Amino acid sequence: MDVVDLARWQFGITTVYHFLFVPIAIGLSLLVALIQTAWVRTGNPAYRRATKFWGKLLLINFAMGVVTGIVQEFQFGMNWSAYSRYVGDIFGAPLALEALLAFFLESTFLGLWIFGWDRLPKRLHLMCIWLVAIGTALSAYFILAANSFMQWPVGHHLAGGRAELTDFGAVLSNKVLLATFPHTIFASWLSGGILLVAVSAWHLARRRDLDVFRPSMKLGLWTALVSFALIFVSGDALGKIMTDTQPMKMAAAEALYETQQPAPFSLFTIGTLDGTEPVFRVELPNVLSWLATGSFDGRVEGINDLQAQYQDRFGPGDYRPYIPITYWGFRLMIGCGALAALIALAVLWLTRRGRLPERAWIWRLTVWSVALPVLAHSFGWIFTEMGRQPWIVFSLMRTASGVSPSVPAGTVLFSMIGFTLLYGALAVIELGLMIKYGKAAPPLDEQPRDREQLAFAY
Repeated sequence: MDVVDLARWQFGITTVYHFLFVPIAIGLSLLVALIQTAWVRTGNPAYRRATKFWGKLLLINFAMGVVTGIVQEFQFGMNWSAYSRYVGDIFGAPLALEALLAFFLESTFLGLWIFGWDRLPKRLHLMCIWLVAIGTALSAYFILAANSFMQWPVGHHLAGGRAELTDFGAVLSNKVLLATFPHTIFASWLSGGILLVAVSAWHLARRRDLDVFRPSMKLGLWTALVSFALIFVSGDALGKIMTDTQPMKMAAAEALYETQQPAPFSLFTIGTLDGTEPVFRVELPNVLSWLATGSFDGRVEGINDLQAQYQDRFGPGDYRPYIPITYWGFRLMIGCGALAALIALAVLWLTRRGRLPERAWIWRLTVWSVALPVLAHSFGWIFTEMGRQPWIVFSLMRTASGVSPSVPAGTVLFSMIGFTLLYGALAVIELGLMIKYGKAAPPLDEQPRDREQLAFAY
């Protein structure tokens, strides 16, 4: 493997690993804020216990997200210095805002929320967790603004061999960003909702702390179902934006080699994806046309036609992404998310009117469903980035041109192995902490009830 492949592998490993925690933190921050709001409004001690219980899981994922996210920024200078010099004027602006505004907002008020229990007034303390939820969403917005420039570069001009920022407003209102951000946020809500469902299922199967985990499961189930409906709507809009900005990615998502009108969508294919006739496939007629154009009779350009167009526009080269990854990544993203929503719908029906299923396999299936949104996020992220290849910045800079020119392959390989082993150890720690605190009983209600008790607590 050459240095380009190694650098891509290293960044891919660290990015996918980091993105395991981010959606959970975004989703949980909102759900914890909602549960604490219910406690402040009703005074129900079960909601206070639930807030503290889910807050611990939020803190674990937030800490892991911070630790793993820092490494990515170093890689821009270590492995991708040519890319950093080329678009640093643009790429650095939203990243700076993410660090100076969003991250400081969420981290500062998360600290106040952690240490402010029974010290800050209830409503002020509640405001802290809501600001954390807002800060996590803002972080996602600025990060996605930087990534959306890589998908569809706007607000710049080329000067001296670099892309220089001319319109920051255009970067922050990039049409790819405006479609990607809600899709990502809704998917994060799905992750948070399913986490509530899975952990609550473990406790409810043992008939433990029903006053805490019944409402938690109900909130998680409705969050999962509503968020999946919103994912469906936002994903439809994102597909049309993707077809407009990167038609090769949409063609690769279907392994559509020849232009078709209308174009079918295959649920799965058995056989090769190199343009030969597949052995077996299940198709939905005209669905790809709808996903790409909004019309069941729409024309979808194929990989071969787009390859010829790109060669005329950008010069000789292979402009096709790796088709098997884009094809299956797209389907596994949709399939894992849909299966999570289907399980949530089934559990909502089985637990209606306060019922609790007696069969153990139902609870086990519900607990294991926690992995589905995480897998959906990972497959979606891989599809998004691999589908853009061979561009690191679409139409401006190829990936092979973005690596650091003076870093040998051996150095990248050494650091990749080191980070992978470190992240493996962190994964064990993360999983251990999540299992430990997920199985633990919610804290008892020890809220001071008068001034004398409050003073004693201090």
